[in-house]
Amino acid sequence: MRKILLGSVIAGAALLAPLAIGTASATGATTTAAAVAAPKTGVVTLAYAAWAPNTWYAVGARVTYGGKDYECIQAHTSLTGWEPPNVPALWKLLPGGSTSSPSPSATPTRSPSPSPSPSRTPSPSPSATPTVTPTPPPPGGKKVLGYFADWGVYGRQYFVKNIVTSGSAAKLTHINYAFGNVTNGQCAIGDSYADYDMAYTTANSVDGKADTWDAGALRGAFNQLRKLKAQYPNIKVIYSFGGWTWSGGFAQAAANPTAFANSCYNLLKDPRWADVFDGIDIDWEYPNACGLSCDSSGAAAFKNLMAALRARFGAGYLVTAAITADGTNGGKIDAADYAGAAQYVDWYNVMTYDYFGAWAAQGPTAPHSPLTSYSGIPTAGFYSDAAVQKLRSKGVPAAKLLLGIGFYGRGWTGVTQSAPGGTATGAAPGTYEAGIEDYKVLRNSCPATGTVAGTAYAKCGSNWWSYDTPATIGGKMTYAKNQGLGGAFFWEFSGDTADGELITAMSNGLR
Repeated sequence: MRKILLGSVIAGAALLAPLAIGTASATGATTTAAAVAAPKTGVVTLAYAAWAPNTWYAVGARVTYGGKDYECIQAHTSLTGWEPPNVPALWKLLPGGSTSSPSPSATPTRSPSPSPSPSRTPSPSPSATPTVTPTPPPPGGKKVLGYFADWGVYGRQYFVKNIVTSGSAAKLTHINYAFGNVTNGQCAIGDSYADYDMAYTTANSVDGKADTWDAGALRGAFNQLRKLKAQYPNIKVIYSFGGWTWSGGFAQAAANPTAFANSCYNLLKDPRWADVFDGIDIDWEYPNACGLSCDSSGAAAFKNLMAALRARFGAGYLVTAAITADGTNGGKIDAADYAGAAQYVDWYNVMTYDYFGAWAAQGPTAPHSPLTSYSGIPTAGFYSDAAVQKLRSKGVPAAKLLLGIGFYGRGWTGVTQSAPGGTATGAAPGTYEAGIEDYKVLRNSCPATGTVAGTAYAKCGSNWWSYDTPATIGGKMTYAKNQGLGGAFFWEFSGDTADGELITAMSNGLR
């Protein structure tokens, strides 16, 4: 979910959400940083290598950023937004200021979903621990699934507790935790600090109890998810691997599916958090097609990978996948054997968003998550119903398809035409990244003025945005029920309002 969708190299952060379509772009291979010797006192030269995103840093590695030198204090793979001054949990400023000249950060790659915001050590949230009043999930077995992004605990200050205080926990059936990495043909932890090490205070903990530093104590989001499940036992938690940035690792994984499945099993069944996860989700963007990088594993690779996971985890564990929503003839759905793999998965999260966006800087403006086609749609087959019908025609059961909802909008600037199809001069300004903004912001800053193809749009000044509202989500949920789909999912929690306005619309709409 980070994208340059449809046809263009996208700029932006790293790990993000599953994306709908996606196209070829420059490779985003992770590099390894190597510090060089510090300069002699008084010499004004570049002391260490410049900090860069998508780079692995070991404890003790030193970098230069903004004319200052920093030392890594927590091993991690860097992301855009995690520059050293923004994440004191990962970097410490070296004494003596700096002996290096300022070096600009690397140009980011466009992400298709909200990019990781600048991080910092979480501060106490003012909200009080709520009284737990769980309600049953929607009748009929419809799934309401949401993605929780691990980097949201930094700049966005969105914690598992917010799922409770917003009232959303009582309306969910499943949570996808995003993302785990795929490297050396194996499943790997994505951000060890956010995942299981960060200490929570009484204010931002699900149960109002602070974490301890006792030997062997589980902390981080994993522990918060454990506490959430204790209060809401109907919620199942699934660990999602890959995403836009880390999908390049699946090619090696597909070369030995059994070894990959074994590594994933060992990671999820780690005794420290084995009770937290109820399933595994594969977000491969895209099998035998192009995303951030291009894959040539063959049409059978995805089926073989999912078969190996099912064989290793067994029938009692959820095995799911986020898949392309490219409904074009000869497109990404046709590139892999999604029908053959369907027998091994519990369901597919069909990423029916990010069809259009400001990676096409001059437009035409178009809704990024159209449910149906409409006169003037820029690309035939780039809409939700086309993807659903294509998958069903291949033999994928409707009950194994979940419809995707984006809790954000995509927009352009320099637009003079209110209706879709106008020209533009570039991406509209966004809080974390140009061309994308959370629903919770847009509902006030640029209220919807019209609808097209089952989703909303708005023009405010010279900016043009498209996004889903409670009303359009209601229409999409009716569609999901009429089509016999298994339910719906969204990317991601922090884009919703503090009282869970969009999640409520999804839950109510599926009843």
